Amino acid sequence: MTVTYHVGKHDGGYGYRLGHVWSETFADHDIALAAAKAAAERQHLEGRDAEIAYQLSDGGWHTEHVDGGDRPDTYVVDDDDGRPS
Repeated sequence: MTVTYHVGKHDGGYGYRLGHVWSETFADHDIALAAAKAAAERQHLEGRDAEIAYQLSDGGWHTEHVDGGDRPDTYVVDDDDGRPS
């Protein structure tokens, strides 16, 4: 699995997004980029097996079992220049 965070202008500042979901807004680009890189790094931490639930775009909810050792490849793309960071 691959997870790609995108950094760009958001809500009067900068943020990062995964799919269509944005982070909080940061004051400047460099802070948002650092936060996205930190989020990507956390994806590599092995955890425990768990049941997770998340809301779908249609408003419904989905629940699934996740393996704590199954970690994705992560990337951060700076939408200001289009290159992976």
